[in-house]
Amino acid sequence: MKLPKPLRFLRNLILFFFISTILAVVVYRFVPVYITPLMVIRSVQQVFKGESPRWHHTWVPFDKISPHLPMAVIASEDNRFAEHNGFDFIEIEKAIKENETRKRKRGASTISQQTAKNVFLWPQSSWVRKGLEVYFTVLIEFFWSKERIMEVYLNSIEMGKGIYGAQAAAKYKFKTTAAKLSAGQCALIAATLPNPIRFDSAHPSKYIKKRQGQILRLMKLVPKFPPVEKKK
Repeated sequence: MKLPKPLRFLRNLILFFFISTILAVVVYRFVPVYITPLMVIRSVQQVFKGESPRWHHTWVPFDKISPHLPMAVIASEDNRFAEHNGFDFIEIEKAIKENETRKRKRGASTISQQTAKNVFLWPQSSWVRKGLEVYFTVLIEFFWSKERIMEVYLNSIEMGKGIYGAQAAAKYKFKTTAAKLSAGQCALIAATLPNPIRFDSAHPSKYIKKRQGQILRLMKLVPKFPPVEKKK
């Protein structure tokens, strides 16, 4: 039986969404991510403020990034990154309990979720975006390796005003390359990630320096990433 035109249109729209999004995730499994929605949104915001758009981003492969940086972001953002399947249900449960009494709500997004949001979605929080974030997180966890997720994350995340990824942060914050970032510099970058526009890793406040110390201590405790056996 032939479907009515509105239902056929809806069916085709749904099919297009699933095929195009799965194809995009598969392509990004192999192709560098040179542009993200956040980069475009920030540039447009700068123009509307009467500023010249600042957009510094250079893709570098995972082996050209300091091994201290993945350890720093895992220590700071997602201790169980190598173990979970995209969602840290232990942290989600903790956040739900803590948020019952906290004025400022605490999130429990994993590095996988943040990567999905950075690469495929927009920054403003809403139920629609959170739902799509879950969808894309499932896809990248299925099609990408953990190393690939980390590689894309470290290359796409905002690390300062107009600064995206490890190479740009290394150049404009510390006058070096991503490969030569020290443990201390990586800890400073990780400390600013909750709000890289407000906090400056190149000129850290007392709060950021304190966070740096905490992250450096945690970096010695979290499991090494990538695992030694996987690298072999």
